[in-house]
Amino acid sequence: MASSSEKTPPKPSVLFIHPDLGIGGAERLVVDAAVGLQDLGHPVTIYTSHCDPLHCFEEARNGTLKVRVAGNTIIPPVILGRFAILCAILRQLHLTFTLILSKEINQHEYVFCDQLPACIPLLRLFSSAKILFYCHFPDRLLAERKSLIKKLYRLPFDAFEKWTMNFAHGIVVNSKFTRSVYLREFGDNGNIPRVVYPCVDVNVESTKLDETNGWENLGGGRKVVLSINRFERKKDIELAVLAFARLEPEKRKQARLIIAGGYDTRVKENVEYHQELQRICDKHGLLHASSKNFITALSLPDNLDVIFLLSIPSALKSYLLNTAQLLVYTPSNEHFGIVPLEAGLHKVPVLATASGGPLESIEDERTGFLRKRDVNHWASVMDTVLFDMSDEERKRMGEKAKRRVTERFSKEKMAEDIEEELERLPSGSVWSAGKTIIVLGLLGLTLAVGLYSGVSTLSKDW
Repeated sequence: MASSSEKTPPKPSVLFIHPDLGIGGAERLVVDAAVGLQDLGHPVTIYTSHCDPLHCFEEARNGTLKVRVAGNTIIPPVILGRFAILCAILRQLHLTFTLILSKEINQHEYVFCDQLPACIPLLRLFSSAKILFYCHFPDRLLAERKSLIKKLYRLPFDAFEKWTMNFAHGIVVNSKFTRSVYLREFGDNGNIPRVVYPCVDVNVESTKLDETNGWENLGGGRKVVLSINRFERKKDIELAVLAFARLEPEKRKQARLIIAGGYDTRVKENVEYHQELQRICDKHGLLHASSKNFITALSLPDNLDVIFLLSIPSALKSYLLNTAQLLVYTPSNEHFGIVPLEAGLHKVPVLATASGGPLESIEDERTGFLRKRDVNHWASVMDTVLFDMSDEERKRMGEKAKRRVTERFSKEKMAEDIEEELERLPSGSVWSAGKTIIVLGLLGLTLAVGLYSGVSTLSKDW
């Protein structure tokens, strides 16, 4: 029997490799995973090619996590406004060589890599670390291919993604939906990915109603239907506007649609899509107004049907979630979707498209509603939740939603799942000299083809 004075052996060290540690959904997952594993006792270090202290999550800048930047001194993020994927690969390879030459890689038993798998063959060549790759979604399906030239340019990088990813000791994905897409694109190769769901911080406190800073004026005394998404066409926000417009005029006077989300004037699509949504409101007789900051939003008139909040602070988002009667999540085939989890945490029923990640995060008619993309069906659910369900019925549904989020999608649960996946990985081993030469040759050949195809298109109109 072990003595009570014996110390528990230290847990294995985990190295995270991520391309750009900004403030997107993938970065939120990486930060939460790193903090979660650290809380479980694992020493954690994050290596990235870019981390701006003014544009990253708090844990990455306040000392909670050990973040190191490397691979950013030779290759820029883009060249002549193009070659983003090529530059990202070269920057990650530069970062990887830094880890190898400094022998930093030898200090870690595990490597958690996501988004870009370019580093994996080099890590297999020069270290015995076990490598877990987290696939948010196949990159080949995220890249735009508006012309034949771009399609041809992407071919070597699509092949490179599949080739490098297969060198990982294990692969996980963010949902069953993403796994189905992964298998369709890459095949199983005897390595079917397992699912590790993203998370939300279930310990976060909602904004209290006695600390509203005048935000209650946003609802105008009406029942609030809330949409939170970036102003991008793929988010299909017009579905919420069109469904809201189908409500009976007298009922619309008692309700308000608030559309809040990421908006950047430097992003052309954000600006154009916001204008398109405004035109849809005009076409259907919906009075609307837009605010670029929450201070000006406080002085908006009371007779508005739709309010556009162009980027909001987290406290205001929390308040809106805390006071809305219904959250509408409009994207179809979303890889997973964090917003429905945030709504559930605030006990808000969610109406989402019956596709993609929401099929796994929402239980239809129990914690929310899943409907196909049909304006009439969506309008019917809005009508039911706002005017047929009692406050007590909405509260019971919200309580079930919060319980489901807390039990299945907490940071602690995600960290435990990742730890389990790391422990499942087979032993790592350094490759033989012959295999090393072959892999390095293929690596160089792929990059050379990608570079040549990119340079050959510089003079063409993409």
